[in-house]
Amino acid sequence: MAIELAPGDRRAVLARRIRLLVAATIAYNVIEAVVAISAGAAASSTALIGFGLDSVIEVSSAAAVAWQFAGPDPRARERTTLRIIAVSFFALAAYVTIESVRALVGAAEADHSTIGLTLAAVSLAVMPLLSYAQRRAGRELGSLTAVADSKQTLLCTYLSGVLLVGLGLNSLFGWSWADPVAALVIAAVAVKEGREAWKGDACCAPTAGPRPESGCADGCCAPDTVDDPR
Repeated sequence: MAIELAPGDRRAVLARRIRLLVAATIAYNVIEAVVAISAGAAASSTALIGFGLDSVIEVSSAAAVAWQFAGPDPRARERTTLRIIAVSFFALAAYVTIESVRALVGAAEADHSTIGLTLAAVSLAVMPLLSYAQRRAGRELGSLTAVADSKQTLLCTYLSGVLLVGLGLNSLFGWSWADPVAALVIAAVAVKEGREAWKGDACCAPTAGPRPESGCADGCCAPDTVDDPR
């Protein structure tokens, strides 16, 4: 029979898991940014370039969480990390809005991009898995920043879907307006998530005990199915 982890041991395991997930997110997004920006420049696609810059912002958010959990007391750095994540959301929303408006008024029309379509499809499959794993660990640990960063990763999933649809419609039907219109919706979501992160509303912290179910006022920390260590 397995030995049940003590609360302190469990928190150490969760913190280490979050650090590994953050490292994986950073590595993937660096590759994603390079590919998207290069392909976007080649195809004159503001959507692809914007997607690549979103990856850069995602790296900054993940790096902020990595900085927080590198210290001996992650909670002491939580407020600062949340503010960094919030600013990254606002910056993303501003850029997407500006570029979407420019695209809608005919500033540029993107060419077909096979690389862009492939990248969007891969990201649409990978990002939800990273977001889910980090959100689950963050909720159990009671970490506002880990949950907020998982929302940033989830937003990248939405952007991947928008990019895939936009590039697909543009390639198939020449509907150049489809992508910027959908991107404006994503920008609105980014503003909402940025406001929540700034206020520290990404998730409530447990009031007692190592598990989220031991106390959570708004229910946002209701745990996903967690294997019993016993």
